Amino acid sequence: MDSVILALVVWAAGTFVAVQISRSPGHDTLPARIAVPVVFGIMLLVMWELLVKGLNVSQVILPAPSVIAATFARSTPTLWGDFLQTALKGGVSGYLIGCSAAFVAALAIDRVPFLQRGLLPIGNFVAALPIVGIAPILVGWFGFDWQSKAAVVVVMVFFPMLVNTVQGLADTTAMQRDLMKTYSAGYWQSLFKLRLPAAMPFIFNGLKISTTLALIGAIVAEYFGSPTRGMGFRISTEVGRLGLDMVWAEITVAAIAGSVFYGLVALIERGVTFWHPSQRS
Repeated sequence: MDSVILALVVWAAGTFVAVQISRSPGHDTLPARIAVPVVFGIMLLVMWELLVKGLNVSQVILPAPSVIAATFARSTPTLWGDFLQTALKGGVSGYLIGCSAAFVAALAIDRVPFLQRGLLPIGNFVAALPIVGIAPILVGWFGFDWQSKAAVVVVMVFFPMLVNTVQGLADTTAMQRDLMKTYSAGYWQSLFKLRLPAAMPFIFNGLKISTTLALIGAIVAEYFGSPTRGMGFRISTEVGRLGLDMVWAEITVAAIAGSVFYGLVALIERGVTFWHPSQRS
């Protein structure tokens, strides 16, 4: 009971500090925007630790953050090898191939209206396929190494990227298009000078959505066949051994990798679409 009361005290104190930071005169500055999620994160970790230790929760059910941190520290070489296999080989390669293919397909759809009526419904159908049904088939086709994981990632990221790019290319007004015609601009000139720049916020939206899907797809694909390394392989193996501390360490790596990947794409977006209202301070 004492641990529950202490956890509630920590929650109240953390909430109070976060509210005060949000209401301070400098609440819109970068340090303040970083401080609020940091305070909430520390608050949740402390509450987690207190409740698990105070209520004597079994480590098989939910390990404490301190136990996960210790496992993370002593298993860094293993975690790094799994990260290289899953995220960099399968995830990034599939992400680049899938997003590039979707971008080219979107240009083809924009150029040939017939494809919009034929290709988009097929893409919608593929996007609705369950990943747990596609993954074993692709593993059977491409083998147990990173190529099959990249293929699963391609399937997952293709449709979100395609839809956002097609929508972005159509996001110009009739007046803007008429203005390009008065300058005698052809299709490609209009595309590169007007429509592609206007589509950049949509394109980057698809890229950011795909960052999270890429890592999820690569991890799930490893459940259906993998060499003796990889984040999905390690998670499935450790669950069978009831090594939940290692499972949470792998989840931590996945969360950090996904956040960094998303942040890099958002940083590139800020530099490319600096003119867009969403990027103005």
